[in-house]
Amino acid sequence: MPGLKALTTRGRSFLASGLAALACAFFIGEHDLLRVGVLVVSLPLIAAVVVARTRYRLSCARRLDPPRAEVGGEATVTLRLENVTRLPTGLLMIEDTVPYALGARPRFVLDRVEPRGVREIDYRVRSDLRGRFPIGPLSVRIGDPFGLVELTRSFTAGDTLVVTPQVVPLPHVRLSGEWTGGGDSRTRSVAAAGDDDVAPREYRQGDDLRRVHWRSTARRGELMVRREEQQWQSRGALLLDTRRYAHRGEGPRSSFEVAVSAAASIGVQLAHEGLGLRLVTDQGAEHLPDTGLGWSLLDALSVVRTSSARSLELGVAALRQGGGDGLIVAVLGGVGPEEAQSLARLRHGNVTGVAVMLDVAGWDRPELRDGKEYQAAQAVLAGAGWRIVRLPAGASIASAWPDAAQRGRFALSGGGS
Repeated sequence: MPGLKALTTRGRSFLASGLAALACAFFIGEHDLLRVGVLVVSLPLIAAVVVARTRYRLSCARRLDPPRAEVGGEATVTLRLENVTRLPTGLLMIEDTVPYALGARPRFVLDRVEPRGVREIDYRVRSDLRGRFPIGPLSVRIGDPFGLVELTRSFTAGDTLVVTPQVVPLPHVRLSGEWTGGGDSRTRSVAAAGDDDVAPREYRQGDDLRRVHWRSTARRGELMVRREEQQWQSRGALLLDTRRYAHRGEGPRSSFEVAVSAAASIGVQLAHEGLGLRLVTDQGAEHLPDTGLGWSLLDALSVVRTSSARSLELGVAALRQGGGDGLIVAVLGGVGPEEAQSLARLRHGNVTGVAVMLDVAGWDRPELRDGKEYQAAQAVLAGAGWRIVRLPAGASIASAWPDAAQRGRFALSGGGS
């Protein structure tokens, strides 16, 4: 019987005591003890049958507010339980499933839910770690009034809480007036140039069918559309150094977590200023889902982890292959002169390069701050025209970001003039 498996410790104790009383009554011929044994055995058995035959029908909905929380921030989880039957429920013990990083599992007791009744329960979760954390499914434990039987039933639906890196508001810094696509301009009409409005191209998925050029379609034998207007947007690339050996420290205060927070802060700031941004790591280009540039970048950075790579070669290659970037921002851990040389060659023509360089030696040993390799890498990048933003241990990216306005060699002094 399934109900017997749901016996609590008290229920098993009752059952064992009753069986012992029955055995003793049988051997010594004591009828009163026999009656007691029958009563004690029957209580957990009857409770098991009643609970097993209980046909509660509950619906559950969960709401996260907000669905994305910043590291160290809180989110409220609201559970909505509805009794969809015409029978009132008994004692219900509710437990939601949450990962250890979000805290202890929340437990609640509902005494009685009337027919068609609704109960809402709130609890808060908080995480000091980035990531995507599953919440749920919800489990409901149904028990008898004597605590002899406890049956657990679980829902199947769950939700996901995204814990994003800490985003620090940054001051506005004019990085370049020559971004690809015309600087501050958000859109341009190619038709104004007069050379594309009569040149159709092949149909691409998502094109408006009202722009089909039927004459060219009949002539070419494939669907063609007019190039009446083309959206131009400033473009840039954000390189994040995720190499494990290039960072120091552990946990939320490690240089890697500081680098991720700096990348998130810079990316959100540039997205708000209208820059079309792509994310690149030392593993290559990262795919950003089409959920709005700011949110897609934060979603990607919420799950980024350190890599075992020893060089930035794949990241540099991805930056070259993308092309068309008017701005490159590199958030770097420990880099040497050789790696700096490969990065330096990415800046050419009107491309603006900004290197946010973490002095990772200072995370473990402050006396090694501003080591020779660190200074040599700065000199290489500054000599190639990169703007250097120095970020030592304990410093905020908000206070260091104005250095991004300084040209090459002037940023090496760490000053603002």
